[in-house]
Amino acid sequence: MIILPATDIIDGKAVRLLRGDYHAVTVYHDSPLEVAKGFRMAGAEYLHAVDLDGAKSGKTDNIGVVRQLAQESGLKVEIGGGIRNMETIRTYIDAGVFRVILGTAAITDPEFLKAAVGEYGEKIAVGADIKDGKVAIKGWTELSQWSLDDFAENMQNIGVKTLICTDVSKDGAMQGTNREMYRDLSGKYNMDIVASGGISSIEDVAALAEMQLYGAILGKALYTGAIDLAEAIRISK
Repeated sequence: MIILPATDIIDGKAVRLLRGDYHAVTVYHDSPLEVAKGFRMAGAEYLHAVDLDGAKSGKTDNIGVVRQLAQESGLKVEIGGGIRNMETIRTYIDAGVFRVILGTAAITDPEFLKAAVGEYGEKIAVGADIKDGKVAIKGWTELSQWSLDDFAENMQNIGVKTLICTDVSKDGAMQGTNREMYRDLSGKYNMDIVASGGISSIEDVAALAEMQLYGAILGKALYTGAIDLAEAIRISK
C-alpha cells in the first residue's frame, strides 16, 4: 500500500479543512513546497494535492504552486480540485503531475470523464466523496443520486483505474477511518482503491494495509503529529 501525504492549497498556502468546510481552515505553512520536501525527507514518494481555490472557480488558480510541487519536490504529485475540462487536465499533465483527480465532473459530465480516460488512461483518477450513503458533489454541498456501489461499478465499467474514496463525515475529524467501507470496496472491485478521510492513528494505517488497498491518504494526522509519516510508510509496506 502506498502512502500519499496530503496538502490542500488556498491562496498558495498549505491548509487543511474540517469536513470540507471552507470556514474551518487551518493554515499549516506558507509554502506547500516546503511541506512536500518534509514529506520527501520522511520517505514519501507521493503527494496528494487539492487546489481548493480551483475547486470553487473551476480554474487552475494555483498552477504555479502545483508546477513547483511536481517539478521540485521529488514526489509523484496527483492533483484534484475543480477539474472540469480537457484543457485543465492538459495544463496539469504538462506541469508534470502524474495523476489528475476528477470529482464533481465525473458525475455531472460523463462524456468528459470517458474522453479523459480514453486519452489519459491511468493518469485519470476519480474521487468518490460519500455523505449520507450518496456520492457528494460541488465541494460536498450537494448529494448526487449515486450510491457508492452503483458509482464504483459505473467507474469500473468506464475504465477508471483509481478510485479515491472519502467518508466526508470522517474527514479531518481525527476519529478514525471507515474501515468497513474500504474492506467492502477492496473485495468487490478491480480498481485501485485509495482510502481518504479520518485516518488518524497508526492502527488505521495498519488495518488498511492489511486489506491490501492500493493507497491511503494522510492529512490532518500528519500535521498534528498523531501519525509519524516514516512509521506509516514502513507499516504500509
